[in-house]
Amino acid sequence: MAGSRAAAEVRDAGFLELTAGRTAQLYRSACLLTGGDTHLAEDLVQDTLARMYTIWRRQNSWLTGRSRIEDPGAYAYRVLVRTFLAHRKRRSSGELPIGELPEGGGAPDDDSALRLTLLHALAQLGPKDRAVLVLRHWEDRSIEETAEVMQCSPGAVRTRTTRALARLRAQLGDSLAESAPR
Repeated sequence: MAGSRAAAEVRDAGFLELTAGRTAQLYRSACLLTGGDTHLAEDLVQDTLARMYTIWRRQNSWLTGRSRIEDPGAYAYRVLVRTFLAHRKRRSSGELPIGELPEGGGAPDDDSALRLTLLHALAQLGPKDRAVLVLRHWEDRSIEETAEVMQCSPGAVRTRTTRALARLRAQLGDSLAESAPR
């Protein structure tokens, strides 16, 4: 009994270490995936961590203390993207985003207009296009890593990236140059 409790504590400590090191990065990626919807991003990260813990408990053998997940950080991103795409498929909410953000109390950043323009344009893309751009250009993942996370071929990632960037450029037009700080 004491051995299994000690093994569970070791397992849980490993999971806490993983979450402490990755939660902020997962949250930033989730914000980009959701087009700036911080509440949905928090929910996605929470769902991702809950799923990761379930997998972590199953995959970590209390006999060896070793994880069968080769790269838990990369696997967490895969779970995040899959959770996001699954959420988009089952979205039944009648909520619609508002056209303008409410007044903020903090001091504006120099690039806040540019950031808002990019987030708005990113939100207009489809979920898979958004996911591929976030993984490739925000997370700076290789084509192969992105293909693994999205469960498609590297050629499909290249094609989707090219088309998504073209859609983003078409949406932004001259508004990107107007929003960029001078």
